Amino acid sequence: MIFDETQCQLGEGPLWHPLRKQLFWFDILGKRLHTKGKQWQFDDYVSAAGWTSETTLLIATSNALRHFDITTGDHNVVVPLEADDLVTRSNDGRADPQGGFWIGTMGINAEENAGAIYRFYKGDLRKLYTDITISNAICFSPDGKTAYFTDTPTQQIMRVPLDGDGWPIDEPTLHIDLQGTTFRPDGAVVDAAGNLWNAQWGSGRIAGYDPKGAFIESFSFAASQTSCPAFGGDDLNTLFATSAAIGLEGPDQGKTFSAQTRYIGQAEHRVIL
Repeated sequence: MIFDETQCQLGEGPLWHPLRKQLFWFDILGKRLHTKGKQWQFDDYVSAAGWTSETTLLIATSNALRHFDITTGDHNVVVPLEADDLVTRSNDGRADPQGGFWIGTMGINAEENAGAIYRFYKGDLRKLYTDITISNAICFSPDGKTAYFTDTPTQQIMRVPLDGDGWPIDEPTLHIDLQGTTFRPDGAVVDAAGNLWNAQWGSGRIAGYDPKGAFIESFSFAASQTSCPAFGGDDLNTLFATSAAIGLEGPDQGKTFSAQTRYIGQAEHRVIL
């Protein structure tokens, strides 16, 4: 079903705030943060967020991580993010169970290998992976011991083990291989049982995979360019999905959707500044 009728050119980064019981999401190309019935305009591309308190978010923009006050709309730079690179912008991101925030970048025009993946943790921003074309599917196992991510054109979702502070301790290995299919992995989220739910661009679906990477089932939506999922609702069993209208015509492209499921999500983790 349609959760919100707003048509985003590039809907992304849905975040269910566990204290506010409220969904936030972005229109990257529109440079806007959305919630139901309200929006905030930015000067730069905005793409992903984590919550830091009941009234504040950490928001990734094209050149910084910013601390945003939901009540006033004010925001200030926490740390620059590729601020001297005019080719790139932020893309997919999510908070990890240890309180860190992972954020990927990419070329504004999807320039090959222009992006990277970073982790911000307690004031420290480190580059983890380079030569990324379209960073996506950043999400984490419930025990905080595994991170997942993809470079969308590779059609491979990778996994990497983490130490107790949430930093990678080995090289990434293949988790889900979508090569040879029409499925292009976009944003992803992991539920409380460790299943990974992946938005698959161009396919109009969110597909679920068990902790070993085996397909479980999928949920279909009226917009073909599904971009990112999030679990929310009072019982965390509502699966939200953003989508993108760019390059398409149709009344439902770019809208934000929801589906009731038998799966329970993780409450989104708080980012520690």
